[in-house]
Parts: sequence; C-alpha cells; structure tokens
Amino acid sequence: MSSDEEDHVEEKPFAIEVAKQGRAVCKKCKQKCLQGELRIAKLVPNPFAAGKMKAWHHINCLFEQFLKQRQTTKRIEEPDDVDGWDDLDEDEKKDILDRIKKCDAAFHAKFGTAKLKPPNKPKTPPKAKSPKVEPKTYKTEKSSENKEDKLSNSSSSSSASDKIKDCQFKEFRRLVADITNVPGYLDKTNCVKKLFTEGCNGSGFKDDIVLWCRLLLPGVIKRVYNLQSKQLIKLFSKIFVTDQNDMLEHLEQGDIGETIQKFFEESHKTKPAKKSTLTVKEVDHFLDKLSKLTKEDDQMEHFKKFVSVCTSNDLKTVIRLIKGDLRMGAGAKHILDGVHPDAYEAYQASRDIDAVISKCFDKKNKGKKSHKIVKAEISLMTPVLPMLAEACKSVEQAMKKCPNGMYSEIKYDGERVQVHKHGLEFKYFSRHLKPVLPHKIQHFKEYIPQAFPHAKDLILDSEILMIDTKTSKPLPFGSLGVHKKAEFKDATVCLFVFDCIFYNGESLINKPISHRKKILEENMIEIPNRVVFSEQQEINQPEELASMIAKVLKLGLEGLVLKDMKSIYEPGKRHWLKVKKDYLFGGAMADTADLIVLGAWYGTGKKGGMMSVFLMGCYNPNNKKFCTVTKVHTGHDDKTLEKLQTELDMVKISQDMSKVPGWLNCTKTMVPDFVARDPKNQPVWEITGAEFTQHDVHTADGISIRFPRVTRIRDDKDWKSATNLQELQKLFTTSKEETDVSLLMKGIKAGDNSKADEGPSPKKRKKDIHSYMKKEKPENSNSKDSSSSKKIKINDPIDQDVDMEEKRDDQSDSNSTSASGSTESKMSNGETNVDIKQPIPDYFTGVRALLEDELNDEAHAELVRYFIAYGGEVVNPDRWEEATHVLHYYNIIRQPIIQCPNSAKHISIEWVKDTIANGSLQDFRCYVVRWDPED
Repeated sequence: MSSDEEDHVEEKPFAIEVAKQGRAVCKKCKQKCLQGELRIAKLVPNPFAAGKMKAWHHINCLFEQFLKQRQTTKRIEEPDDVDGWDDLDEDEKKDILDRIKKCDAAFHAKFGTAKLKPPNKPKTPPKAKSPKVEPKTYKTEKSSENKEDKLSNSSSSSSASDKIKDCQFKEFRRLVADITNVPGYLDKTNCVKKLFTEGCNGSGFKDDIVLWCRLLLPGVIKRVYNLQSKQLIKLFSKIFVTDQNDMLEHLEQGDIGETIQKFFEESHKTKPAKKSTLTVKEVDHFLDKLSKLTKEDDQMEHFKKFVSVCTSNDLKTVIRLIKGDLRMGAGAKHILDGVHPDAYEAYQASRDIDAVISKCFDKKNKGKKSHKIVKAEISLMTPVLPMLAEACKSVEQAMKKCPNGMYSEIKYDGERVQVHKHGLEFKYFSRHLKPVLPHKIQHFKEYIPQAFPHAKDLILDSEILMIDTKTSKPLPFGSLGVHKKAEFKDATVCLFVFDCIFYNGESLINKPISHRKKILEENMIEIPNRVVFSEQQEINQPEELASMIAKVLKLGLEGLVLKDMKSIYEPGKRHWLKVKKDYLFGGAMADTADLIVLGAWYGTGKKGGMMSVFLMGCYNPNNKKFCTVTKVHTGHDDKTLEKLQTELDMVKISQDMSKVPGWLNCTKTMVPDFVARDPKNQPVWEITGAEFTQHDVHTADGISIRFPRVTRIRDDKDWKSATNLQELQKLFTTSKEETDVSLLMKGIKAGDNSKADEGPSPKKRKKDIHSYMKKEKPENSNSKDSSSSKKIKINDPIDQDVDMEEKRDDQSDSNSTSASGSTESKMSNGETNVDIKQPIPDYFTGVRALLEDELNDEAHAELVRYFIAYGGEVVNPDRWEEATHVLHYYNIIRQPIIQCPNSAKHISIEWVKDTIANGSLQDFRCYVVRWDPED
C-alpha cells in the first residue's frame, strides 16, 4: 500500500470491527460493546493529544444518533466512509448497507434534499492481482459411523448451510457472551428464546436446536475427554512452542480457557486465524472425535489440525466446552426454558434431550414451537433425574412441610442407585446418572428377578451398601470400594429399595408415594442381605418423629429422609426432607474440631488467582509434626477471603512434593499450592462437618471430616490450644459410640402435642439467636472449650415481645417501651443483670425483602423479627414485584429459587445478622450471593 493510500485509510471518518475484549463503552447508551459483537466508531478530536480518537457505539445506537443529528453533520453515506469494511462478511455488509439506505430515506423525508441513491461499494485504485486465498476450513478424518453431516463434506464445498449465520460458531459464541453479560434468570432465558425463535437474521432459526443445546450444556450433556487442565497445558505448550511453566503460572488465575487463549495470541509458531470460519457442526465433530482419543500423540495431532483454523476466541470457547463449563452463569433450566416452557421439566424426567426437543416442536407445522403442554415422561433404560431432599433443621419444620403425615425412612450411608430392568436386561445409574461400577452391582442380576418374580420391567430407586451378614448391620461409608470389600469377608453388597417409579409398563411418578409403597409391598419378596426394604415408619406426631431421630442418631446412622404420604415423585426437585445431626439446632449437635491452617490451594472461576481452598490439620505431639485432617472451601464470605490473602503468611510450593517442609506430614495427594511459613503462627478455625470419617489421604491417623465448613475463626486459640491428634482421636471415638440427643428430646413429651409444637421456650430461643448472631455456640454446645466464648451484649428491640410471653407464665419483670420508641430490656450477662435502653435503629428502612424458603422456619423466626424491628419489610411471594432484596440462607445458590424482580439484590442472611451484631449497617456488597449453576 502506498503512502497516499495509507493516508486515505486514516482519514476515513468511521471504523467498524468485532469487539475483541468487551471493555469499550457505547457513547450513546453507556453500555459495554460486548466481546464478539460488531461495533462501530466515529472518529472525533482527541482532547488529550493531537489527532483523532475512536468513539465506539453499538450499531443500532450510532444509526439512531444519525437520525437525530443536523443535515450538515457527517454520517455514513457509503461504504467508503468506513474503515474495516472489507473485513466484514457478506451478511454484515448487507445489514450495514440496508441501514445506510434507510437512513438516507429518513433524511430525504425530513429535509427533502438528501440524495436517494443506493450506496455503492467504493471505487479503489486498481491493484496488482494476487492469487485468491480461500479461507481455511477444518477437516476431520472420516468416521466409521454413517453421519449425515460429515465435516469433510461441509468443509470442501461452500454449501448453503454454511452461509446461514445460525450455523456459524461465532454466533454460538455471541449467544454465550449475551447470556454471560445479563444477570437475571429471565434475561438469560430470553437470550436463548430470542435466538431459537428469530434466528440471527430475524427470519427464524435454521440450525439444529438439539446440537446447540448439547453444546450450551457441556456440564450436563457430558462427553468424556480424559483431559485435565494440566494435561491441556502440556499439549498446548508443545503446539505453541512456549514454556509450560509460564502457562501453569498463568493457570493459577483460574481459567484454563483464558490461559490457552493468551498463549495462542502470543505464539510465534502457531497464529490464530483472523476471522472465524468454523461452523457449530464442525466444532461438534471435533469434540466427538476428541472424546474417542486416549493417546497423547493422537490428541496433539487432532488439536494441531483444528487450531490452525481457530481464532483465539474460538479456541477459548472450545477449551471451555472440553472442561464442561462455558462460564456463563446458566444451567439446564435457563437454556431449556428458552426452548419451551415445559422442556426443562420433561428433561428432568427423561434426560433425553433429543426426545424432549422433538416433542417441543411440531413436525406437522414445519417444525414450529408446539403450544401443547409437553408432559414429563420417563422411559425404561434411560436414567431419570432422582428426586432429592432439602435440609430439615427442626421437628417443627418437618411437621409443617408434611401436613398429611410422613414416611420416615432411614438415611443409609451408602450410594444412591437407580435400577432399570427390561426383561433380562439390567442397567444401574448413580445419583449423577452415570453407570455404576460393575463390582458393586453385578450380582443383582441374579437376585432382582427373585425379589420381583412378576416384574417384566421396572425402575427402582434404592441405596446400596455393604452389610455384615452375621449382624445384618450396615458397614460405614466407603466400604463399597473394590479394595475395601476385601477387608470385609463376612459382608455382602445389599440393595435397600425405597421407591418404585415404573412397574410393568406403567409410570408411577404421578402416583402418591403411598400407592408406590403399596406396589412394592405387593410385588417384592425380600432376599436377606441381598435385596431388602428400606426401614421406614409412618409418622403423624412430632414426638414420634423426635423419638425416631434420636433412635437413628444413637445407632450411629446418618439420619432420616422424610416424605409426605401424598407426595408424587418429582425428578430433580428437593421436595423430600433430610434430617442429619449437623442440621439440627443450628449445628449444635454437629461434629467439630479446632484445626490449624497448614496450607492452601488456588481457587477457580471467580476465585482464580487467590487462595480459597485451605488445608486444615492438627499437631501430633508424638513425632512433633503437623498432620492433615481435611480440605475446606466453604464458610468464608468474599470480604474475609480477601483479607486472608494478606493475613496468612504462606510460601508458594506449587504442589511440588520435594518442597514440602519437614514439619508437615502430608501425602502426595494433599500437597497444596502454598504451605505455612511457620505453622505455630497460623490461625485456628473451628471446622464443622456432618461427621468424623476416615480417609487414607490424610495423616491424622486417617481421621477426616465429611462435608467440612468453617464456622468460626478462633482468635482465642493458638496451635497449642487447638485440637491435637490425641484429642481428635477421642472426638472420633466419641462421635461413633455415642450421640447426645438431649437437645432433641427436651420439651418433647409423649402425648403432649402442644408442648411439642411450641419448641424451645422464648427465652431459650432468644438466647440461641444471640449466640447465632455472634457466631457463638448455643448452650449445650459440643465445643470442648465453650468457657472461652466471649460474653454477648446486644441491643435487643424485640426483648419486649419475647419477655411478654414469659410474663404470662412466671410473672417475671416486664419490659416497657417508651413513647419515643426506646426499649428497656433486661438480659442476663454472666451473673449481672444489665439494663439496655436505647432507641431502636432503623438500619433496614426501605428494604422490602423476599425470604428464601430456608428462612421460613422456626429456627430463623427470631432473626427475621430483628430484621422487621430494625425497619425492614418482609414481602409476601404474591407481591414479589415490590421486593428490593432477596434474602438467602446460603452464600452460593445453584438455581433460581423464588420469583423476584430482575433488579432485586440477592443477599445472604449474614448481612442482617452481622448488621445487628456489629451495631451498624454493613456494606451489602460484601454479602452478595454468588450464582453457581447446577450441572
């Protein structure tokens, strides 16, 4: 290009391109120009230096601005005005030309002087002809399977389907970006709905919706690639000819896709394509073949062919597909609700996405969306998403959720298995719908026909676990392992059947559980120690339930599952209840230990690049070393986690076993990214879990904690007063041999229903909520050093209501509220009664909150009353449009729970608790709930 031509390009008043990073803000609407979207700039004077700068706009925004400007103001009149025009594809050029023509027509109608001529392509000086270079297309080797759309065919010719924008992979990327950049559930669903209804050109979607849904849900519709992040780094470091350690260091930021994208762009050996030419089908075929390759050389050769036609954004998205996470904050419900209102529910039942989507579109009506109700149906030999249970924290909650009476079933500590029988064919699926390992279920083919002699076909919901044939007692969790089974010579794998959802051609999911239980009782014959009924009891009174909970906990069993007697089987729904000791009384019955922070790992996703998973351990006085007990990654809010990055004194060892210090007794599996510089200066945290268990990867005599979480930072303890190995061994033994159920049985008297319904006394509830809000254990806590807990002082505006209830019982001193709104209450603090008199602050004025279901129970009633007393308002679900906030029990949620406005802030209930405990309104941004969509 001559210097004259270069000057001509620089002088063009407009520029157009695809946004590379999504950081530029549109000058008109002030919203970001999203990554992967076409954006357009107007050259304007640079206020900071000589020359001009680009003022970026969305396409729509700039043309809307043209219609409002004066006749003499420069606008796009022909393609020659736009730098980057030649880089556009034909569809994009056509769209811009149509907009220019409409803009000219509008000016002609407004001013009557604009020239109405169809815009022509710019006349450019003749150039020397160069051989035409066709865009590279990726070809796969021919598959042995007979596929309609072979990639080699679609690449070798410019077929009609390749010209349709709906088929292009860059449009898939654009949809992913759209979904990622909108926060609300309805917004994400609408992105999907709009594309699958209108298509990219507004004339209807013309590609395969099933294929798109499969790629949009890589974590649900899983292919197995046998490629972990470090293996991908190893492969691409060779392809890019770059330093593997540099890539691993960048991977610490938490996103393998961005790591590979960065080094792809910087590679001198392999350069990204300038323009995406891939189709969605090509990417799918590439992934399909990759899933069948197991040798590293074959995988690398496959990647080399593919990378040569990828843009950096293409490759980043494909890597995320391989990892099963597109990082767009959307799961199956978001995507399938965008396909059809009934698609998700139907998919929950069948897990057959092809069948579900074919039902959602009417083939007789040219494939248009069906307006008929798509019913959820199950089919034999296809896994059904199991019905699940939510945590039950009290007897009162259980009685409220199961008003028709309930089946109370033993919650066995085994593995959930769904059994499918069709004639002589059997299939077994795990809780996550994967095939169960043969050594666990292979002998059931002999016993199930004996247990169900009249069943031609059936689907059972059940649990498998090892059972001692001499005592008929179940063995602990983990004993089903292929190596563990050899340790238990007098034990067999037993199937505990608790539900039947299909029998002899009839689906039973819409039948009440009482009917399904009857089917089991009439058609199943127990085979001792092989196929047996799950132990259950019908419950109608709270004292019966309390007694049964106490019984199973004393026996060392995991807990109970409670099911309303009139409930149907709802795949994927959490409408059953599960009772475990760590759920009851705010965790007062849970197993806890005060452990030392010995190391840490980098987090992933939003926590990439920071320590967010911690190695907890204890001191062993015998060998003067610190040993590992558990890994923990829950319990800290984002604000605390941020502080820990600087407060913890750590040394980076990058999981290198040779760098593990001598003071740490650690297995190879548990080598962290960081270790403590000096374990004796490390903080002590209270770790609470479902139970103490044993795991070979830990060195504290194999003792570990199941489902651990951080419940308190013990500033009052150091490494000497933390739980040591001998004390941990005693806690483990005590936990297995005896469970204190006095809290559970207190107040529950046989035949005294009124007392059972009341629960703890108002005074006890008040005291427990104070403890809860100060993150202290309630009285009767199992913590071995409760005496060291700090005394609690809190201004209590609801003392009046609580104490007035007690006044009617024992005529105790009453509280009084003055006309000015101050409250005078008396609260015991050690041995001294302290009078508190202070105006009620209105921290939460203007906050209209919807409550997640977890908060609508007796255990949280006091906390909700504090919220109201301090100026907040609880909004009924039927007035959800008025809500400004949604209060959640958990800091992380996996799917939308209640209907709420898109503008509502999703906040953890910890915000309310900490505001009251600290005596000042806390910054809500530190308590925003994180979305982690369910697979």
